[in-house]
Amino acid sequence: MNETTSERRFRRATMDDLPVMLKIYQHARELMAANGNPTQWGNTFPREEVILDDIRQLKKKYDCMLLVDEADGKERVLAQFALCTGEDPTYAHIDGAWLDDDSYVTIHRIASSGIVKGAAKDCINWCIEHYGNVRADTHPNNKAMQHVLESNGFARCGLIQLLDRPTDTTRIAYQRHEW
Repeated sequence: MNETTSERRFRRATMDDLPVMLKIYQHARELMAANGNPTQWGNTFPREEVILDDIRQLKKKYDCMLLVDEADGKERVLAQFALCTGEDPTYAHIDGAWLDDDSYVTIHRIASSGIVKGAAKDCINWCIEHYGNVRADTHPNNKAMQHVLESNGFARCGLIQLLDRPTDTTRIAYQRHEW
């Protein structure tokens, strides 16, 4: 069977997207664990309540974005991420230094469905194109995300500590700024 696909595009998530988003995050947790990173998201992160808050924009500065295409007339979610606009409290203290103190956006909770290659890279590039100054972080054991960020021009800026959990809080902080 030949699959006909359309161009990839971005849109905000809706409540109707929750079931597929939960499956994608489950897939990402399993993939991370299988690749030597079992603790970054464990078995439960991101919690459903966090995803619901992102979709509803309850925290006002988070947009839950989806990368989608169509295959044989049906929309497919290829990847998803939360985009934090404005200052991120997690990034207020860094063991190292940010590239600058300019306004920035932060990519959080990026996950690919595994349907197509390059979906995470597309998400990152979209953020760079639309915002210019982008920060992100990842677990020291998440070699795949470190590679994606570094191969997309992000600089390692130091280490930050997550504020939303009691253990396993150290993350490598990255930034890319299009001047």
